Amino acid sequence: MSTAPPSPEAVENRAKAEALRARLAQRGIRHFIRGQEVDSVSGQTFETCSPVDNRPICPVAAGDAQDIHRAAQAAREAFPAWRDLPARERKRLLHRVADLIQERAEEIALLESLDTGQPIRFMSKAAIRGAANFRFFADRCESARDGLSLPTEQFLNYTVRQPIGPVGAITPWNTPFMLSTWKIAPALAAGCTVVHKPAEWSPVTAALLAEILHQAGIPAGVVNTVHGFGETAGRALTEHPEIRAIAFVGESATGSAILRQGAETLKRVHFELGGKNPAVIFEDADLDRAVDGTVFMIFSLNGERCTSNSRALVHRSLYPAFVERVAERARNIRVGDPLDPTTEVGPLIHPDHVAKVLSYIQIGQQEGATLVVGGQRLQEGALAQGNYVAPAVFADAANHMRIAQEEIFGPVLTVIPFDDEEEALALANGVKYGLAAYVWTQDVARAHRFCQRLEVGMVWVNSHNVRHLPTPFGGMKASGIGRDGGDYSFDFYMETQNIAIALGPHPIPRLGT
Repeated sequence: MSTAPPSPEAVENRAKAEALRARLAQRGIRHFIRGQEVDSVSGQTFETCSPVDNRPICPVAAGDAQDIHRAAQAAREAFPAWRDLPARERKRLLHRVADLIQERAEEIALLESLDTGQPIRFMSKAAIRGAANFRFFADRCESARDGLSLPTEQFLNYTVRQPIGPVGAITPWNTPFMLSTWKIAPALAAGCTVVHKPAEWSPVTAALLAEILHQAGIPAGVVNTVHGFGETAGRALTEHPEIRAIAFVGESATGSAILRQGAETLKRVHFELGGKNPAVIFEDADLDRAVDGTVFMIFSLNGERCTSNSRALVHRSLYPAFVERVAERARNIRVGDPLDPTTEVGPLIHPDHVAKVLSYIQIGQQEGATLVVGGQRLQEGALAQGNYVAPAVFADAANHMRIAQEEIFGPVLTVIPFDDEEEALALANGVKYGLAAYVWTQDVARAHRFCQRLEVGMVWVNSHNVRHLPTPFGGMKASGIGRDGGDYSFDFYMETQNIAIALGPHPIPRLGT
């Protein structure tokens, strides 16, 4: 782990961020319902704080069932006109949203880093990725309803897709702006209206997205944002009868609660949940690239990434060299101010999350794993007031240990050896999660054979996570329900309707004669 004096770019970014912070402190964050910023019915607020220094950023309206009801009614009333708007007009509006995101990309990135602690080097790209999400789905507005022709001798059957109606989107705190666009853009392209409940730990850029949507000309009531806590605003959204579906990104336990809460109203759900994703490094792997990919996927985004490879399963012949290399890389990772472009790992989102991550450092050592590097709270100098944890690597671990089974969601890598392909497969599949995996081998036949036996929704071979928007994104087992990306998103936000047209007279059974 390394630190350095702030760069000139860091000083400039800090000044810009503090100016944005001062503006937010003055105006606060309110709900956005029916095209207007509004306070909570109760008048209640809460403070959002920056993980950089744990100082307040601004007060935020604390929504409850009354505010969700207002937003759900607005979404219901706006739905018919939005559904019936010509697809080419929806396309134009969504491209306008993308244009405005790109115009305000610097502001989005600065606020995201300030509010979440994510390094600016990644958040600048996340803002652009948000624009790309809107452009991708904008270009699919005109094909969203497309279906199939299923003719028979007597009928022409054809299918069309219809928007399901008002939907709820509950988004997480790790990369909130990008993940909000990942849910809202396809919903709008499909013709749905939205009630958005952002994570209470990272509300700032969700409010900015609502402002951008309004500025782009998205009609009032089509997207409504209600801030608040999961047990109040979140639960009210999942239980509201006007909301036809819930798209949620977050912890698996919360997904289970949402499933129960939505059962009474038979809500459709789409869940992107937790992961304990393996990087499987075989004996013939390109070790340099495998180390690069593994280090990037566990330590980028502060380790707060659902697709991080938090387990490295390494062939025993490579195990000592692999552990040595990743430990050395972890020691040299630049931890510091997320607004410094040279920073690689910033502060974790919240003091409560720091406590969770540090508890797993203790658990791993108690279970008998070797803490090779890192895992301590960093409190020197400018880091003292923030939520900084040194990137950690555990070796001599076994798959039954909690550090190998449970999602830590922080910069902690657990390295486990294996002897052959069957053992690697058993280790990889031997967790309750099934989101992603990374396989490193030069054997093409083994790559195909092994990947198809993995119980995960996504596999990258000889690569880190490189997303292609038309491909399906989602997991198996406790990692989720459903898929996002391309037309897979429309399978969630739309209903498939079959229409059968008789091609002529045909026998109809006669009753009552």
